[in-house]
Amino acid sequence: MIEKEQTKIAVVAIIVSDKNSVGRINELLHDFGDYIIGRLGLPYKEKNVNVISVVMDAPQTVINSLSGKLGMIDGVSSKVLTTK
Repeated sequence: MIEKEQTKIAVVAIIVSDKNSVGRINELLHDFGDYIIGRLGLPYKEKNVNVISVVMDAPQTVINSLSGKLGMIDGVSSKVLTTK
């Protein structure tokens, strides 16, 4: 029997300071959609940023892949919090 890869619950916090990056972020989130439980986006007009929280249930490698790809986008910063 093949063992299923263990998954973790993760919250990916994304801060977007360049609105030109939103399209690429949405493409990535679509690509990882099979692992995404939910997402919440909040515009913070006073600081001219958008804050996005993404909740995932995924293998650690998938979580790291999304975070790494987000980090390569100009005007985007992200951090991950996972279950132990």
